Amino acid sequence: MYDLITYELQAGVCRITLNRPQVYNALSQGLIRDITAAIEAAGADESARVVVLTGAGDKAFCSGADLKEGFANATAAGGSMQLGDTLRSGYHPMIKAIRNLPKPVIGRINGVAAGAGCSLALACDVVICADDAYFSQIFVNIGLMPDAGSTFFLPRLIGPQKAFELCSTGRRVYGPEAAQLGLVSRSVPATELDQAVDDVVGYYATAPTKAIGAMKNVLNQSLYSDLDHQLEQEADNQDALGRSQDAAEGIGAFLMKRKANFSGK
Repeated sequence: MYDLITYELQAGVCRITLNRPQVYNALSQGLIRDITAAIEAAGADESARVVVLTGAGDKAFCSGADLKEGFANATAAGGSMQLGDTLRSGYHPMIKAIRNLPKPVIGRINGVAAGAGCSLALACDVVICADDAYFSQIFVNIGLMPDAGSTFFLPRLIGPQKAFELCSTGRRVYGPEAAQLGLVSRSVPATELDQAVDDVVGYYATAPTKAIGAMKNVLNQSLYSDLDHQLEQEADNQDALGRSQDAAEGIGAFLMKRKANFSGK
């Protein structure tokens, strides 16, 4: 079904793995299409309750755009790269698919996350990285500015001054510093990465999925709305959630003093 990713769904957990390790999982047009389609498929599948996004191999999550492909396409077209069109047609739908997915996306960062690969990591809801993994807004090294959402995510995660520093220098931020800055949720030794991810994934795979999705949606909106709008969004979403199977189960379990068994419905 997919050429450049692997897609596995088991026990409510959807694992999407970028599978171009020979080029550090660089984002070709084909890979971008596969990621977007896989995220949309996970959204349409009721049995998928949490998504894990990671990269194949032990060196890279994603090294950013496949510049060789970009230059080759520009040469074939007899002109310069049309970067704006490339972003609008490929990268933007991919990032929006992750942010609009009504399910949690866990970024498992096993190595370098550079350029648009860093943007892809920051678009995830929870990011767990290995201590020796690093993040870099490497765009400045080739005379470009950050894209694929980095200028949106970075200032909100770490503040405008630190965001400007990382964007304008392109320096590497390794796992422990990334956790300290708030770029990631956790940084752990590489040997503990799988267990750390599995612990988080295990929680979300049995959590009330509709409630989690509503939280994600309303928190996304809070980044650019006012109090009145947020209060109404809370009321509307809470009204819908109050009629869900998970709410009935959760309230019943609370009253009976037992653990809730959420179905994600």
